[in-house]
Amino acid sequence: MRVTTPAGEKASPAPDVNQASCPSRSVLEHVTSRWGVLVLARLLEGTHRFSELRRAIGGVSEKMLAQTLQALERDGIVHRQAYPVIPPRVEYSLTPLGEQAAERVAGLARWSEQNLPRVLAAREEHDARQ
Repeated sequence: MRVTTPAGEKASPAPDVNQASCPSRSVLEHVTSRWGVLVLARLLEGTHRFSELRRAIGGVSEKMLAQTLQALERDGIVHRQAYPVIPPRVEYSLTPLGEQAAERVAGLARWSEQNLPRVLAAREEHDARQ
């Protein structure tokens, strides 16, 4: 499969995340980072303000949350709505593209919660053999 381009331009190969130079790797990194997964899962529940997200996601620093939201916004996954009021009010929500990504990573997050006892047991068994 090749990516289509306007007439006269060379077609580029289709995105392949396994290729080192593929830009899809940065999208994958943003969506599947520790904070990316948690932000997307929380936003799947609805629109949130920055401070609400920070309180809801234990351990995330203000700086990391801001960087994560900026990267996801740039990728078209998160929508940032700033209201011209004093004090400033900013809300974050998922775009339709973001909803698709969030549904997938939220499933992975739930899987990790559900299977934590099995993972911990496997770790203990592994460590005992070492």
